[in-house]
Amino acid sequence: MKIEKIQALRGPNIWSIRRKKLIQMRLDLEEMENYPTNKIDGFRERIQKLIPSLITHRCSEGVEGGFFHRIETGTWMGHVIEHIALEIQTLAGMDVGFGRTRETKSPGIYNVVFNYIEENAGIYAAEEAVKIAQALIDDQEYDIQACIHKLKEIRERVRLGPSTGSIVEEAVSRRIPWIRLGTNSLVQLGYGVNQQRFQATITGKTSSIAVDIACNKELTKKMLHDAAIPVPIGDLIIDEEGLNDVIRRIGYPIVLKPLDGNHGKGSSINVNDWEAAKIGLEHAQKYSRKVIVEKYITGYDFRVLVINNKMVAAARRVPAHVVGDGEMTIQQLIDKENSDPRRGYGHENVLTEIEVDKDTMELLEKLHYTLETVPQKGEIVYLKSTANLSTGGTSIDVTDMVHPENITMAERVSKIIGLDVCGIDIMAENLTQPLKESGAAIIEVNAAPGFRMHLAPSEGLPRNVAAPVVDMLYPPGKPYTIPIIAVTGTNGKTTTTRLISHIVKSNGYRVGFTTSDGIYIQNTMLTKGDTTGPLSAEFVLKDPTVEFAVLETARGGILRSGLGFSQCDIGVLTNIEEDHLGLNDIHNLKDLTKVKRVVLDSVKKNGWSVLNADNEYSMKIMNDIDSNIAIFSMDENNPHIVKFAKEGRITCIYEEGFVTIKKGDWKIRIGKAKDFPITMEGKARFMIENVLAASLASYLYGFGIEDISNSLRTFIPSAQLTPGRLNIFKFKSFKVLIDFAHNPSGYEAIEDYLKNVEATKKIGIISGVGDRRDSDIRECGKIAGRMFDYIIIRNEKHLRGRTEEEINGLIIDGINEAGRDVSYEIIPKEIEALKHAMGMAEDGTFITALSDVISNAIDLVQEYQAREILEDDKNS
Repeated sequence: MKIEKIQALRGPNIWSIRRKKLIQMRLDLEEMENYPTNKIDGFRERIQKLIPSLITHRCSEGVEGGFFHRIETGTWMGHVIEHIALEIQTLAGMDVGFGRTRETKSPGIYNVVFNYIEENAGIYAAEEAVKIAQALIDDQEYDIQACIHKLKEIRERVRLGPSTGSIVEEAVSRRIPWIRLGTNSLVQLGYGVNQQRFQATITGKTSSIAVDIACNKELTKKMLHDAAIPVPIGDLIIDEEGLNDVIRRIGYPIVLKPLDGNHGKGSSINVNDWEAAKIGLEHAQKYSRKVIVEKYITGYDFRVLVINNKMVAAARRVPAHVVGDGEMTIQQLIDKENSDPRRGYGHENVLTEIEVDKDTMELLEKLHYTLETVPQKGEIVYLKSTANLSTGGTSIDVTDMVHPENITMAERVSKIIGLDVCGIDIMAENLTQPLKESGAAIIEVNAAPGFRMHLAPSEGLPRNVAAPVVDMLYPPGKPYTIPIIAVTGTNGKTTTTRLISHIVKSNGYRVGFTTSDGIYIQNTMLTKGDTTGPLSAEFVLKDPTVEFAVLETARGGILRSGLGFSQCDIGVLTNIEEDHLGLNDIHNLKDLTKVKRVVLDSVKKNGWSVLNADNEYSMKIMNDIDSNIAIFSMDENNPHIVKFAKEGRITCIYEEGFVTIKKGDWKIRIGKAKDFPITMEGKARFMIENVLAASLASYLYGFGIEDISNSLRTFIPSAQLTPGRLNIFKFKSFKVLIDFAHNPSGYEAIEDYLKNVEATKKIGIISGVGDRRDSDIRECGKIAGRMFDYIIIRNEKHLRGRTEEEINGLIIDGINEAGRDVSYEIIPKEIEALKHAMGMAEDGTFITALSDVISNAIDLVQEYQAREILEDDKNS
C-alpha cells in the first residue's frame, strides 16, 4: 500500500460542514485491492488481539462489534485503516469518531477521511495506521503502546493548555470563531475589528503594569500590606548575611522563594534550620538574584480565582503525595497512585502522573528516606514542595465555603494589583473564617493563573471558570464577528467580489477582500497572487482594522484544506461550468457542485444564499440549502424567477436594459446597465451577470438601492482595479483586450461580447491549459475559431505534464471544427505573440489576448501605449 497524499482540512469541507478538522489521506491499496479482509488468513484475530478496544466500533452494523463483523465478512483495507487511525488517537486521549472511506474514480485508490483533535497527531495517526495494517497483513509484531505514547507526546507538544483550551471551548459553545496565532497559546477570538486576544489566561484587557506588579513579589506584598491585607512578614535578601538578619528577626520556620519566580520554581517551604536555609537560598538564586524570605504560615494551600473583579472559584491545593500502608515502598506507592485512571500523561486527565524528580528526591532526603523506604501506615509523604496540578498535585473545590469577608478581600486584591484574571494564593487553616481572625495570609498574587484545578477538581464541584472570561471579553450586545460575504463559482468570482467590496467601501465600511490577484484592505494590495484559499481568508479575518470581509473562495482552497471561516452571512454562487475537471477527483459538474456548495452550506441559517437562476447546476442544489435563498437572472421570464415572484421572494433581474431588484411582483430598479462602466455600455452581458449577483448580495445585506446604484456608477474597470477582467487598451488605429478567460464558458462570454464590437479584423491570442480535459481544450479552440479572423496560438507558462505539441494539436482540432476558414500560427512565447499581433494590426483591428499571466501582458501593452504617446509628442 502507498500513501499518495495527506491533507489536513481545517474548516468546512466537502466531507462535513460541522466537522471542520479532518485528515484526508489518498491511499493506493496496490495489490491489496484484490484482498479484502476475509481473504487474509487470521487477520480478524490479529487485529482484535492488537487493538481489542475496536470492539466498541459499531460501524455500519450499528451494534458493538460491528466493525469486527465487517472484517469477517470482508471489507477493504482503506476502511480498516480509517478505524485504526480513529482508535489509536482515542487511546492516546484524543476522542474521535467520525470517518469516511470512499473509492475514487481510479480503481484501488481511496480517500480515507477521519477527524482529529491535534493536526500533527492526526497526520501521524494516518501514517501509522497504514503501517499497523501492513504489519497485521504480514503477521508481523507491532508495538502499539509505543505508537500511543508517541501520539501522546505529539499531543502534549502541540495542544492548547487546559486553561487556554477551556476558554476556546467556551467560545465555541457560543459560536464565537477562534484562530490560533502561531504555535503557542496565543489565541484570537472573533474576527476583524471585533476580535479579542488572550494567551493562557492573560487577556488583551490585562494591564501590563498589573502583570509587572504581580511578578514582583516584594512590591505585591508591600501594596497589599499598605492596603491592610494580611501578608507574611519577611524581607528581600541577596546573600547569607541578609538571610541571617531576617531569620533573627522573624524566626523559624521560613519560606524562601525567588523574587521573579513562578509556578513554585526555586521555592523552599517550612525551612527549620540554618543549613536548610542556605541550601534554599542557593536553590532560589538559580532563578533570581534577589530572594524573598518570609515567615512560614501553617495551614493549607488555597487558590482563590477572581475574574473581572468577581470571585468565581476557590480550591484547596494538595501537593503530590502518597499515604503509607506499612507494606509498600514509596516507589510502589507512587506506581499505585499513578495507576489511578484519573491520572494521565501531561494534561490528558483530571490529574497528572507523579514524576520522581530532583524536588522529590530532595524532600525525601530531608526525611532521610529513599524510594525504597516503607512509610508507616497512615503516614503522608509529600513528594513535591508545591501544590501545582502539573506536578501531580490534587485540588478540592471550596468555592461555596468561602467567608463573605474573604470574598470581598479577594476582589479588593484583584483591584489593588489591577488584574482582570487574578489568582490569589492563601495559606490558612480554612477559608470559612475571615483571614485576620484565623491568622492566615496571602502568600502570592498570580497573573495568568491556571484554571485546571477549578475546571476538574479531584474532589468537589467543577467550576466553569472560562465562562466569566468570555463574558468579560464579550459582554451582552458586543459583536464578536464581522459581516462576511463569500463568493464562489467557476467564472465571474473576482469581478463580483470586487463589485461587492466597492459597494461596501462606498457605504463607509473598512473592507478586506481576497481575489485571484491579491489580498486587499480597502483598495491597498497587501499580498499579490492567487489569494482565494483559506489562509488568505484568515489573513483578512485576523486584521484588526477590517470591519467587513468579502472573500473570493475557489475550489482549490476548499479541496486543499477547507474554508478559512466557519460561517458567512451571505454566500454567492456565480455559476458552475466545466473547468478544472479531471483534477483532485473532481470529474464532472456534479462533483464540482459538491465542492462549490460548501460555501453555501456555511451560510448562517438566517443568512442568504445567492444563486444564478440561469445556471442549471446552481439551481440543482437550491432545495438542499438551509439558509434563505435569493436568485438572479438575465431573463425576467426564467421559470425560477417566475416561481419566486409568485411566492413573494426576492430576485434580481436584467429587464428592459435595467438591473432590477424584484420582490414578488414589485420592481425596484437600481439603474440602467449601460450606465455602469463595468458592463462596457451594456455590451458585456457576462459583466451584467456579475452586477446582478453583486447587487443582490448587497441588497440582501441591507444596503440601500441608491447607495448600490451610486457605487456601481463609480466602479471604473481598469488594469489596476480589475486586472484581467475585460481590460481594453486603445491605440490610434487598433484596440487590445486582455482577459483571463481560460475555459469554454469564459471563451463563450468573450465571444458574446465581441459580437457587439465593430472591427475590420479580430485577432485572437489563445493557449490551451495543460491540466484541463482534451474536450475542454478542443472546445476553446472551436470557440476561438468562431470569434476570431486570425489566431495566434501561444504556450501557457506551465504545461502541467503535457507537451506543447499535444496541447496545440487539440486547439487546432477545435479551430478546424468551427467550420470557418481561419488562419492561425504558433508563437510559443506570450510576449512575442502580443508584439507580433500589435505589429500586424491594421486600422480598425481588435486584438484579444486571453492570457494566463495578466501582469506581463498588461505591462507590455501599456509600454506600447506610452511609446505611442511619446512618438505623438515628438511629432507635434
